[in-house]
Amino acid sequence: MYTVLLPVDTSEERALAQADAAADLPDAAASVVVHLLHVFDSPDEAREDAVAEVEAAAAVTDRLESAGVAVRPMARSGDPATEILAAAESVDADMVLLGGRKRSALGSALFGSVSQEVTLEADRPVVVTGARTDSGTPSHRCRSCGEEYFTRPETEIATCRSCGGAKVDRLEDAEREQTPTA
Repeated sequence: MYTVLLPVDTSEERALAQADAAADLPDAAASVVVHLLHVFDSPDEAREDAVAEVEAAAAVTDRLESAGVAVRPMARSGDPATEILAAAESVDADMVLLGGRKRSALGSALFGSVSQEVTLEADRPVVVTGARTDSGTPSHRCRSCGEEYFTRPETEIATCRSCGGAKVDRLEDAEREQTPTA
């Protein structure tokens, strides 16, 4: 068996990209087991049955089980990076499959990065995916720098991840259809 630790937060888009990466592993249905981890804020919340209540975790479970991949929920509480590393050790993970988000160097320095800390401290392979949506077209665009976002149209984006500007607009359906995709 190939053991994958797949930690999720609350981002369904990142979580589904992680699930797709796990399902795309060679012979995943027959040889991969995914330990689906959510790190809760409180020890009282950190129950394996509570993992299914996290929308991102439920989406991952559905996606992986549809692909025939075994999923085992895990719950921990505390500092996410520390708990991810400890969980990887406890299940003897062959790989940690993280969902990263784009941040500027300044944003990472100010707010830290769980993905960065896990990648630097892990004693096993770490794969970092980005967010993935089904539409293939942007839902938002920054008026200042043109950065595009691929998320749910109803999502509010307060500041641009690229330039830090506060002019990130939701694209209307007509404008979204006219946007060329790569």
